[in-house]
Amino acid sequence: MRLSILLIALAQILKIAAVTNKAFKHYIRKTNAKILIKTADGEHARLFVFNKGTISSKKGDHKEFDVALVWKDAATGFSVMTSKEADASFNAAAQGKLKVEGMSVFAQWFEDGMKLVM
Repeated sequence: MRLSILLIALAQILKIAAVTNKAFKHYIRKTNAKILIKTADGEHARLFVFNKGTISSKKGDHKEFDVALVWKDAATGFSVMTSKEADASFNAAAQGKLKVEGMSVFAQWFEDGMKLVM
């Protein structure tokens, strides 16, 4: 439940940042990407759609994505996504708690964008 709420909050934060944060607005202005964040069981999932400067979000496990960040479970996803450690995602992936499906270049693009917002 906490992960689902975090993903909803993230969607709102990104939408606001796309309007108010100049660096983030510039960063997303030319990109079309679909980023899915979900748990391995698919119980918690949200798709983030970046469309040349605009952002939308859809609940659920969607099959059409450019990259999916798949967390082992909701607790791990919440813990890592709220961590202050710069390499938390990297460590989670190294430990097998985070899998990247699809084009990994979009995972890096998304993480770099998050650094502009947070």
